[in-house]
Amino acid sequence: MFHRIALLLALLGPMAAFAGPVDLNSADAATLARELDGIGLSRAQAIVEYRERNGKFRSVDEMLNVKGIGPQVLEKNKSNLQVGKPAK
Repeated sequence: MFHRIALLLALLGPMAAFAGPVDLNSADAATLARELDGIGLSRAQAIVEYRERNGKFRSVDEMLNVKGIGPQVLEKNKSNLQVGKPAK
């Protein structure tokens, strides 16, 4: 019985670690760097700074306005990104 539980936990462990889409409007730089492909801490900080200067992102495509973020990086991460509702 113990072996079955251990096997089940081993199989489900990686799934539990997946947090789901990253919200560009609320994630901090450390989260962005950790969760997004091709985004290190420097680019993650640029995303946060852009959001602070320009307000919340209205779409994930707006990430292209951030210095250092190009179409390839956006495309790699698009399925793992979301934006919360911007303030009115």
